[in-house]
Order: sequence, then structure tokens, then C-alpha cells
Amino acid sequence: MCGYKGVYEYARSKGIDMGEPVALDVVVDGTVPQGSGLSSSAAFVCSATIAIMGILGKNFPKKEVAQFTCQSERHIGTQSGGMDQAISIMAKPGFAELIDFNPIKATDVQLPSGGTFVIAHCLAESKKAETAATNYNNRVVECRLAAIVLAIKLGMDTKKAVTSVTTLSDVEGLCVSFAGKEGSSDPGVAVKKLLHEEPYTLEEIEKITGQSLATVFQSSQTSLDVLRAAKHFKLFQRASHVYSEARRVYAFRDTVLSKLSDEGMLKKLGDLMNDSHHSCSVLYECSCPELEELVKVCRDNGALGARLTGAGWGGCAVALVKEGIVPQFILNLKEKYYKSRIDRGVIKQSDLGLYVFASKPSSGAAILRL
Repeated sequence: MCGYKGVYEYARSKGIDMGEPVALDVVVDGTVPQGSGLSSSAAFVCSATIAIMGILGKNFPKKEVAQFTCQSERHIGTQSGGMDQAISIMAKPGFAELIDFNPIKATDVQLPSGGTFVIAHCLAESKKAETAATNYNNRVVECRLAAIVLAIKLGMDTKKAVTSVTTLSDVEGLCVSFAGKEGSSDPGVAVKKLLHEEPYTLEEIEKITGQSLATVFQSSQTSLDVLRAAKHFKLFQRASHVYSEARRVYAFRDTVLSKLSDEGMLKKLGDLMNDSHHSCSVLYECSCPELEELVKVCRDNGALGARLTGAGWGGCAVALVKEGIVPQFILNLKEKYYKSRIDRGVIKQSDLGLYVFASKPSSGAAILRL
């Protein structure tokens, strides 16, 4: 339904006459495990959208499809950020993609040779929609609140900050300007100077914004659900993670464009993945005990780097492994992580190939006519 509604809503916004909605008979099949952090929901929404466009004889630009499928997925109640949909639509074989937003853009990033990504499921399902108010959507609200508070402390008119600032990217320029006065270009400097590490209370934030948070988020029912469930808001930690993660993304790009040897690149990329996981675990707090154990097992058995992937709170880890040791690496994971789960009946031995496998970048959603 998300894909179906998305196509019609997008067409309506562009003044395109789609005629009366038509009924569809649909068969769905797939091998991406749900709640695994492998963008199964985005893959489903994007493939459904592309299929419906094909059925209706409509062809919209990839960039716009990537944009409106992000909006479409929000019909299920999660405040998706758009990265999963963008790569589901815009992926190319053999390349990573650097995704920029506002406007959305994908830049090819050629990966060094000699490395393979191994995907491993920790077997804890990430129930993103069911736990949205305390997990996924909670972080979205915390990040917006961090952005608003930063904007106000950096001199933006309070009313403008509350009404126009929605993401940390909206105040990144202000943060960089502030950091410049401290001899840095890191927006995290502003976070460290202007936000305190102790969790903020609702009352404390309302004193800064000058109005109730229920009013600030009155147009978003999912955000209001977060406010009802939240006891406090960790603005310093969430903003620190977001800005440091953004810097790691560009450091990843800069590394593969550098003059380092392939081996040197792989080591640096692995270090960035390890740093990313630490930030996800400690600052964004979206890991879980099973993911922590799995990431450690990956590193202990030869991974250059390993981190959780997707929304977190369960699902998969992705490990960067030298191609020559991939078969043994996977065997080690089966012995050190999965064997005890098989013995307890958590999964079947015959299904293990669904939960741990090597992967290479491939193409995005497409139509195959039979």
C-alpha cells in the first residue's frame, strides 16, 4: 500500500492525471529477512513502487522516485530518513554510492579491490515499526530537538528555529561557522560547547524553545507518540553521533580517492567502520547485546572492520573482510556465533545461508518483463 499510495500522491502533486485507482493482484516473494537492518522495508516499498509505475505505464526520474518513496514508507509509521530508499533505487553494480540530500544525489564511489563485505544476522529481529516510539522515531525527535536548541543557542530567532529547523543538517553551517572561531571545521565543536551531556528534560527544552513540545510537533502523530513515551532526551549524544558519522562518510569517500595502496585503503575503511559502530552503540544507542557479540566475533576472526547496519536494535552486522579469507571467516562465524543458536533451535542448520553470506554492490530496483 505504501508504494501504491506513493505513486498516486506523487502524480497528484505534479498535476499528472492517473485516472481512477485500479485494483491489483500482487504476488510478493523475497529473500531479504525482515527486521534485519538490510532495508527490507525500503526494498519492498521501492520494488512495489517501480512495479506499479510499470503497470500504469508511468516513468518518473530516479531521483524523484527515491525522494517520494521515502515519504511513502512513512505511511507505516516510521519517520524514514531516505537513505535506504535512495540506494534501493539508485544503486549500481560494483559501486558504493555517496548519497547527498536536498536535493537528492548519488555519486559513484569505486571500492578498492581485495575486500568483500560479509553480512551476518545477529538473529535478534529489529521491530522498527512496533518499537518506533521508544527507538527509531525517538532518535528522529531527539535529533530535531538537538538541531532546534543548537539553532537558538547559535543566534537564530527562536520562532524561526522552531518552525523551520527539522534536521541537524539545517544547522550544520551555523555549527561550522561557530567551530571556525575555535580553529576547527568540525560541527561537533558546537555540540560540545553548547549542549550538555546530561539528558535534557521536556521542561528544560520547552524553556529554551518558549513553547510546549506538543505544539512544536503537533502536525506529527508519530512524534507526539515519542513525547508521550520519552522520559528525557539525549541531545548531546545524538548530535555528536550524527555529525561524526557524516564526517566518517566523507572520510570513507576520501580514503578510496586517496593514493593509499588497496591494502592501506581497506585497513582505513575498516577503522572507519569500527569507529562508526562505537558511535552507534555508545552515542546513538541503537545496538543490542546480540549485535555487540556478533561484531566482536567478526573482529576477533579477521574482519578489518565490522559495524551494525540499518536502523539497529537487532538485525545484521556488516564486516569488511579480505577476499582470501572469506570462506574461513564465514566458517568461523558459524562455529563461534551460530552453532550455539542452532543447538538451541533458534535457527535451522539448513537455513544458515540466509543469515550469513558474502555480498558485493549490485543494481537497484528494476522491472523484469517475462
